[in-house]
Amino acid sequence: MIEAIGLTSIPRKEQPPAVDNVSFEAHTGRVTALLGAPGAGKTTALRLMLELQRGRGITYFRGRPLHGIPHPAHEVGVLLGDVPGHPARSVRGHLRMLCAASGVPARRADEVLEAVGLVSLRDERLGTLSRGMDRRLGLACALLPDPHTLVLDDPARGLAVGERRWLYDMLREHAAQGGTVLCSTADPKEAARFADHVVTLDGGRVVADQRAADFAHTRLRPRVVVRSPHAARLSVLLAQRARSTQRSVEVVREGGNRLCVYGTTCAEVGETAFRNGIVVHQLADEVGDMGPGAGAGAETSMAREPQPSSAAIDAQTGPDPEPGAAAALDSGPEPGFASPAPDSGLEPEFAPPAPGSSPEPEPPTLAPDPSPEPEPSAPAPVPVPVPEAAPAASTTLEPPQEAPADDTPQAAPSQQPTTPRPTTVALPPPVLVRPAPTPLRPVRYEIRRAAGVATGYIVGACVLAVSALTAVLLARIGHTPQPRLLAAWPVELPLPPAALGAGLLGALAFGDEFRHPALAVDRGTVPRRLGLLTAKLFVASLTALALAVLTVGCTAEVLYLVYGSELVALPADWPALSAGWLALVTGCAWAGVLAAGVFRSTTAGLAAVVAVPLLVVPAVHKMTEGLSARGPVPFAGRLKGGLPPRWPFGGEQQLEALLRLLAQPVGGAMALSVLALLCAYAFTGLRSRVR
Repeated sequence: MIEAIGLTSIPRKEQPPAVDNVSFEAHTGRVTALLGAPGAGKTTALRLMLELQRGRGITYFRGRPLHGIPHPAHEVGVLLGDVPGHPARSVRGHLRMLCAASGVPARRADEVLEAVGLVSLRDERLGTLSRGMDRRLGLACALLPDPHTLVLDDPARGLAVGERRWLYDMLREHAAQGGTVLCSTADPKEAARFADHVVTLDGGRVVADQRAADFAHTRLRPRVVVRSPHAARLSVLLAQRARSTQRSVEVVREGGNRLCVYGTTCAEVGETAFRNGIVVHQLADEVGDMGPGAGAGAETSMAREPQPSSAAIDAQTGPDPEPGAAAALDSGPEPGFASPAPDSGLEPEFAPPAPGSSPEPEPPTLAPDPSPEPEPSAPAPVPVPVPEAAPAASTTLEPPQEAPADDTPQAAPSQQPTTPRPTTVALPPPVLVRPAPTPLRPVRYEIRRAAGVATGYIVGACVLAVSALTAVLLARIGHTPQPRLLAAWPVELPLPPAALGAGLLGALAFGDEFRHPALAVDRGTVPRRLGLLTAKLFVASLTALALAVLTVGCTAEVLYLVYGSELVALPADWPALSAGWLALVTGCAWAGVLAAGVFRSTTAGLAAVVAVPLLVVPAVHKMTEGLSARGPVPFAGRLKGGLPPRWPFGGEQQLEALLRLLAQPVGGAMALSVLALLCAYAFTGLRSRVR
């Protein structure tokens, strides 16, 4: 159950708040629709509920606020906008990465893909998916951790009719299994179809909070849908009759041979067509919108969708297109369909998902209909077919699947996929056992995130190629020390290519998270947790060490092939040089990770790596020169002399090497930069928690 209490957004300047004191409830086992025109505050209300936006008010999910839930993804599944994933990542790889982040087994990805019908597209890239497939993937991401509550922001926007039906069937199935569903939409007719409860927003305030049946009664407009090859002539005749009787009738032509008539009944429209000899192929009562200007483009597209009740009327009228058929059409379907239109006009379309429950409340509605049948007594032939038409209406409503079979050419093909709907909707199996949280969970997530796209491999290949080419050119020019030659580090450059590549890969670790926030469904932004930071630093260190070793190995092999063995001999102090080289590359990777996490940008992370030798190293060099000028002993020697003469467990040589490395300008600058970035990251994390 969701309880939203006093949701109010922070206004901008002199403008009123987008959401002002919004309170409502979404009960378990029901689908609740948050209805409103564009700009009514639906998305802002959802973001306030999920604590993605600053404001006042609180939302309880089964009695707990979102910040009080240890694992929010296990409680709330969220879909806001498009799927926030890297466009080069595969569908299956994206879900497996989220499995590692949510702590569910990797096989859960295949189960969810099968449930949403994306098994055949599991190797496709996210950037190549269509709108409908993207919506399916978004629902799969929301269902992946097996949450109890689903919060979706206009999930059917831009979808075709069949995709919408499938999506809403999935939501109703989730609610039927004991879940809670909150879904926003701008189409009132659509909200009345799929939802059990409708909360209407207007101007950031709640203007209605009612059941779907009450909503259809009070806020939707009944209308008559007509299909005729002479739609233009019929619309003129209906307008003339409305003027002659001084009634307010609105005729809307929706393209082709379809008319929507507001303010009249099927009997009046059929009588007008019969008297003027106009062939009518379809005549049905529908529930339209809330009036001109209410709703969005999705509403008109759903309004043009042929209704199953219309198909049933076609089956009753038969294929006879003569004027006599118009009279039978006027009198026959009217008693059976005119009265249930206000309260159950939406039911025939959604009757197939629950065939056992929807036909039961309909007979009481149809029972009193034969009594007012003597109303259409003006035409003489009318009383003859009336007694036969009323039972036909009741028998046709019991099996709705038989109606389209009688008149297939007149019914649109888009209504045929609605018959097998109960067999095509199946949720993934529930997660019965959740593994305990382990330190390897964020490491597994980070490995799958880094290995799921080709960016890291491309950067590594470019680093190796540039390093080999630079080493060959430096060896040809000469006057380059052998350690710098093996590292492909010219004196003129602040950092070698391997260090820059490691810094770029480290910056991508957090930069891609903010650019393609796959973890946004958890708390709306990349969570600043110690486990995630440690995992990113660990994976970045492994990547940097591998890149450093491969760089030296490739340059040595290329130099051996081009110039012989005299350039690849091991120097005498190779252990200290190797330790310094590995520390430099690893420090650049750490600086990239921390800077990208602080400034939320890959470019800022790489800029921080480059700024270490350009800005920090000169400052550290001046500081060490000033400290060394105060005495005859160098600064590193004084550091060593201030330590105990003998350690209880040994290790004096390793400590001396570490101090010598830190006493160098580059080593000290890198250590200070990493320490400063780590403090800044901790400060930003604490500030976000306070907010």
